[in-house]
Amino acid sequence: MSKTVVELVKAAGRSAATGNWQQAEEHWREVIAIEPAHSKALCSLGIHALQRGDVETALGLLESSRASTPGDTLTLMTIAAAHRQRSNAAGEREAIDAVLDFNSNFVPALLLKGEWMERQSTVAAAAAMFKAALAISPSEADWPVDFRERLTYARNYVARYAAGLFDHLNTTLEKDLLQLSAGLAPRWREAVSIRAGLSRPFVSQSNQLHVPRLPAIPFYDRSAFPFLAVLEAKTDTIRAELADLIAKRSDSFEPYIAYKRGDPAHQWSKLNHSKDWSAYHLWRNGVRCEDNLQHCPETAKILQSLPLAAIDGLCPNVFFSSLQPRTHIPPHCGESNARLIAHLPLLVPSGCKSRVGFEEREWKVGEVLVFDDTLQHEAINNSDDLRVVLIFDLWNPLLSKAERDLASRLAAATRSFSA
Repeated sequence: MSKTVVELVKAAGRSAATGNWQQAEEHWREVIAIEPAHSKALCSLGIHALQRGDVETALGLLESSRASTPGDTLTLMTIAAAHRQRSNAAGEREAIDAVLDFNSNFVPALLLKGEWMERQSTVAAAAAMFKAALAISPSEADWPVDFRERLTYARNYVARYAAGLFDHLNTTLEKDLLQLSAGLAPRWREAVSIRAGLSRPFVSQSNQLHVPRLPAIPFYDRSAFPFLAVLEAKTDTIRAELADLIAKRSDSFEPYIAYKRGDPAHQWSKLNHSKDWSAYHLWRNGVRCEDNLQHCPETAKILQSLPLAAIDGLCPNVFFSSLQPRTHIPPHCGESNARLIAHLPLLVPSGCKSRVGFEEREWKVGEVLVFDDTLQHEAINNSDDLRVVLIFDLWNPLLSKAERDLASRLAAATRSFSA
């Protein structure tokens, strides 16, 4: 008794699964003898022909399969491969686009199109296509084994293109950038980086109280805080009290990250309950730490003369921040853009730096840095010595007195609801 088409298709599948390609091909030919327009049989025979190097026969079979099922992805992708072997760029592109007409998010086809564009020397278009493929691919850890090499190539291609464009833009615009003021230049250097694709815009992300429509300024101009000169002039005095604290009250430096048991620590797992990043608190969430304050009276006196930000239950926070050698504070965002963070560097070995948004700065002893910590920021002590800065909260100077009062009342009202 002769076999049915269904039985032959199953037999061909079993033969292919065991690597018996010749027998599989014979079964497919039997299918075609019974049902000449059987699309799967035509496609499979086309693949066999292509593997043998018989490109013209393969294309004939594949186009017949396509006529039966115009949207079959395997058929169209194999047609593209056949045209590539024939060096027929137009035919390859048409087949790839046909796949994407049916499924514009089919990653293998996007990768093929990027590779096609690279061969045609359309560098920018290739980078854009590879970027599109990467954008809808799973995270790298979950990349399919069969596509890992090609996705890695795509990622590296995009990175090379972005770096090349960044260098080109900086070279072309070098004179223009040098003519900008110190306050404006960082903005346009970041614009170049964003346009090149090396970075994305950093936006304010407040964990608690967010004031909309405030500009995302990483580091604020020191001239906006003239009162800080009083603090900077007392750097040596503060350093002396810090040295005394380190020598006599090191146990009073607490781990800055201290999640309760069972709370998700996320990126803080390495620093959770660790003194690698520790703090000697003077004010904490708006509350004075009287015992600690009495052990550094001159520092307390100086700080009391400053217009510290005061938001109910949130700030001021004032503390000596101690970062041990070879310690990295990972990227994170702060609590409110209504207030800014100020650093008075006290102990700063070489190899220490701070990044806020796109900008990096090095701490210099006695020179205060003021920044918006609701922009993603991180810090690193890449030296063999201790780094310590005095951290305190200041009002965002772009808020009026009425807005500052309203920020505190908003925080208080929120707390009362949860009480």
